[in-house]
Amino acid sequence: MTQQLPLYLSAQVRAMDEHAIASLGVPAGELMARAGAAAWRLLQLRWPKARVIGVACGPGNNGGDGYVLARLARAAGHTVRVVTPPGATPRTAPARAALAAWRQAGGSVIAFDGLLPEADVWVDAIYGIGLSRAPSEAAQGMIERINASRAPVLSLDVPSGLDADTGHAEGVAVRATVTLSFIGAKRGLYTGMARDFDGEVLLDRLDLKIGAFDDITPAACLCVPEGLVRWLAPRHANAHKGEHGHVLCVGGEEGMGGAVRLCAEAALRTGVGLASVATRQSGVAALVAARPEAMTHAVEDADALRPLIERATVLAVGPGLGQGDWGLALYREALTSGKPVILDADALNLLSLQPRRVPQAILTPHPGEAARLLGKDKRDVQADRFGAAEAMAQRFGCVVVLKGAGTIIAAPGEIPAVIGAGNPGMATGGMGDVLSGVIAALLAQHLPPFQAAVAGALLHSAAGDAAARVGGERGLLPSDLFPHLRRMANPE
Repeated sequence: MTQQLPLYLSAQVRAMDEHAIASLGVPAGELMARAGAAAWRLLQLRWPKARVIGVACGPGNNGGDGYVLARLARAAGHTVRVVTPPGATPRTAPARAALAAWRQAGGSVIAFDGLLPEADVWVDAIYGIGLSRAPSEAAQGMIERINASRAPVLSLDVPSGLDADTGHAEGVAVRATVTLSFIGAKRGLYTGMARDFDGEVLLDRLDLKIGAFDDITPAACLCVPEGLVRWLAPRHANAHKGEHGHVLCVGGEEGMGGAVRLCAEAALRTGVGLASVATRQSGVAALVAARPEAMTHAVEDADALRPLIERATVLAVGPGLGQGDWGLALYREALTSGKPVILDADALNLLSLQPRRVPQAILTPHPGEAARLLGKDKRDVQADRFGAAEAMAQRFGCVVVLKGAGTIIAAPGEIPAVIGAGNPGMATGGMGDVLSGVIAALLAQHLPPFQAAVAGALLHSAAGDAAARVGGERGLLPSDLFPHLRRMANPE
């Protein structure tokens, strides 16, 4: 996979398909033949011992791809069982031709009657990219049976039931082992609910010329850990701490000092020159003992915070801040300072109570915080994560990091980025505090805000994956990321 993979909307992929037919001289039937052949090659590679192949075909071109695969599998000597929803007659000429070729080769089609035949592997070719609603009743039954089988599943283009643009499912969806996308990568497959259904996602461009679609602006870009090197160049030999910025972490209300400590240590492990902490008097001794490298100050009011802000390059506000009078006073002082600021946790909750544009900020909400910022239900945010991230970026006029599976970074005038790293073990308290420190450190080291947010979220997620490989996902602690942050912040 490249360092950044362009991601597209379903309408854009359809436009690519039409361009290939009209301008590149590749007939629609040939594109379908290439898709079916690519899927068959992948199936043989992944499941070489499979002898009975089940193919669930729908009425569109996705079903046509399935008929091509079925014919190739039968020609190779495999037993192939093709099942369709009742009345699912192919709607397009290429799909009708593929079905005719399947029948001419001696194949038959079974109308789904509530039961599926046994198969070593199931191929999902029911809907593809064309679905933006719940599956039909007949298709729903097929999907439920496919999911209930113990056979692995290869989905063609998109697991049936998922919206290719949002990754959300209005009803049931196929739970794929592997998803093979064609021509262009679909935006919705890399975030939110889709990550529970699409398994390993691969892309086959169907031998279309590289650069043939350069005039189509991606709807998003997928960023993977190999790309970190572009943002984290080695330091020059004569470097000094003043060149690498000063992060001030603001938070740590009574009983919540651990959050701001995690933020400060994350900033240090990500290479900031100096890290300070503004916290309650009661938390100073513990923080100094635990992390003496963080310059810790007792701050009981906004007046005491002001001189610390003046010395800082970047502020990280919110970890353990609380929403009481103390936290509110420090939050307001930070926002009026004009300094670049990362807003997380309670700072986001305070912003939601009195919304205002904060162009100097990077917001790092989880879906619940995002819902409060937008005045929506959390389910609405998760149903269209791209839309939610972009709406927050426009409303608050700043960079937004919408956390979750497939974290999304959006900003006015920028193509959204999706983070292709991270794991479920990171769904634990304190991970967001670490992320705030990481992003703040990269911003202090002179990365522009959008790039600092993308690189920070990617570094944070990659470190989480590295930590999970050591001891597993369950029981992963935010502090487990620190040694990996340091190592990965220095890519070779």
